[in-house]
Amino acid sequence: MTGAGLHIVSYNIRKAIGTDRRRDPHRILSVLKDAQADIVILQEADLRLGQRPSALPRDRIGDTGLSAVEVATSAVSLGWHGNAILVRPDWPVLSVDRIILPGLEPRGAVTAVVTTPMGPLRVIGAHLGLLRRSRQGQQHALVDWMAAGDDIPTVVAGDLNEWSARRGLGPLSQVFDLHSPGHSFHARWRLAPLDRIGLSRDLSLDRIDMLDTAMTRAASDHLPIRATVRLRHAAP
Repeated sequence: MTGAGLHIVSYNIRKAIGTDRRRDPHRILSVLKDAQADIVILQEADLRLGQRPSALPRDRIGDTGLSAVEVATSAVSLGWHGNAILVRPDWPVLSVDRIILPGLEPRGAVTAVVTTPMGPLRVIGAHLGLLRRSRQGQQHALVDWMAAGDDIPTVVAGDLNEWSARRGLGPLSQVFDLHSPGHSFHARWRLAPLDRIGLSRDLSLDRIDMLDTAMTRAASDHLPIRATVRLRHAAP
């Protein structure tokens, strides 16, 4: 696995509501299974009503070849503030944290340290706010949280809600190399590169693309983005 790199997917599943306006969790599960990822970072993985129940059937997550990291604070949710992380079931999760993000609307990020074939990897999943001012504060909160933690290879991924390809993500870019495969939103009309994957400086990107199929164009209003990453000092 180290030689091939790690395959990481980020996907805003829009609570499993597709561009055809149908809510179809099993369609999302099929997309995730076909992606053959080692790690998946999800946004909008829970419904907003009541106790925020999972938008996906928890007892079918295993059909994707992955298992859910326990970031939720309720028995019915898959994530926290809608953010969830799925990993290969044979990769131990060493720790889990939740990061409160400032802003006018409630936001948070989830993070887990996962044991991978290339060593421990910190994974951060985030869905930033709609207002640029809020996004700036949320990025600073993530950077400050990183500065207080252990120095290990880190991936941050999610719907960063930044429409510009050139500005707006300055705080994160001080710590991460940010990558986008292009306009992943809207899945049918390609309006903006909202979905990004950021790598700490000790990681390198082999490739990044979008999963663009008839199913992904129907399953959510975002296309999943997929990156292959490795340690910089690892042999090619």
